[in-house]
Amino acid sequence: GPPARFAAMTKAKSFSKLPGFRDFPPEELAFRSHIFDAWRRVSRRYGFLEYDGPPLESLDLYVEKSGAEIVEQLYNFTDKGGREVSLRPEMTPSLARILAARSRSLPKPIRWFTVPQLFRYERQQRGRLREHFQWNADVVGEAGVWADAEVVALAIDALRELGLEAHDFRARVSDRSLLSAILMEAGVTEDQLPGAYAAVDKLEREGADRVAGRLTDRLGLTAETAAAVLDVFASRELGGVVDRYGHRPAVMERVDALREFVGALEAMGLGEFVEVDLTIVRGLAYYTGIVFELFDRKGEFRAICGGGRYDRLLELVGGDALPAVGFGMGDVVLGELLRERGLAPDYRRVVDTFVVVIGGEQRSVALEIAHRLRDSGEAVLYALRDASVRKQFQASGTEGARRVIVLGPDEVARGVAVERDMATGTEREVALEELT
Repeated sequence: GPPARFAAMTKAKSFSKLPGFRDFPPEELAFRSHIFDAWRRVSRRYGFLEYDGPPLESLDLYVEKSGAEIVEQLYNFTDKGGREVSLRPEMTPSLARILAARSRSLPKPIRWFTVPQLFRYERQQRGRLREHFQWNADVVGEAGVWADAEVVALAIDALRELGLEAHDFRARVSDRSLLSAILMEAGVTEDQLPGAYAAVDKLEREGADRVAGRLTDRLGLTAETAAAVLDVFASRELGGVVDRYGHRPAVMERVDALREFVGALEAMGLGEFVEVDLTIVRGLAYYTGIVFELFDRKGEFRAICGGGRYDRLLELVGGDALPAVGFGMGDVVLGELLRERGLAPDYRRVVDTFVVVIGGEQRSVALEIAHRLRDSGEAVLYALRDASVRKQFQASGTEGARRVIVLGPDEVARGVAVERDMATGTEREVALEELT
């Protein structure tokens, strides 16, 4: 055994995982892979290419895009070379950095996706951990609304691929440029727009009265302007906006674009998944056009997915000014929703073949057969020590073997083995040559 000193040391220390982080033993990893595989399959159907980047980036990359207050949410530190760095809290800045150097040489539009692990140092609560995986998909280099429709359809189809239907979830869509046109018509100045969005973003959680208070007290809007702002969001749909502001070309231009976007999704047959909801503004400052969130219809969970158009981000990190639209979909809320709807697959251990050895002298034959079968692509197991036939058969059951090959001294002397189909229990003799 290990030296006593070492044994005492290991006993004294028990290590627990850090708060907000997860372990993935095989059954948990199988569920995670089930989700990732669906994300990758659907991305490829849409012609998206997979990329990745480093989990550690320069802190400036996030401060540049989101302002200094983002630092409170980051896993940031000074590295041994004196650099200010952070674990990535999101992927879009890395995408922008990667494309800044390459975008000129790439055919447009660029359709890229990735499934990174992201880190945020936040207070723990349900559905919010300190690390999670997130599927990001972006179309870069196309300004038209068909690109927006493409990424929303991709997000919807991934949830359909995982077994969710129109009665389970919906995509709520809006348009930041339409909202800014309307809000400015209602009397909000350009400087006040970010504050107005931040207030409206809380409508669902706080209600109209508290949001009105925010608009007048914090932003300094008149009571009349605040009422006009809330009026826009009261109906949530386009009809009310058209009735009130339809005479303004700036507003109607965006209404038409939003209708064209929804029309594209309807043409794909996804209309039942989509509704226009002007209260969706998305918190991030860099969105410039259509924005969207996917929610479960019962409203039990946080948003499953969020995204939108961000046409200025690439130039912020030193690239060419390229239009872009994309989303992020995390694995935590989605995993909870799939479990709640009974859509998590059963975890089963499965191997193709288990080789049972009746006497030690058959061991070398067993190793030869097992290895040949592995070479041919089969998953094969056998006992790693001498064990009774009963124990070996028990092990074959635990491992979920589809068939068992039994090597007994008499059979091997005749050049055969016994093959048992574990589903039906039927047995037959097979020539050893056939197996090797």
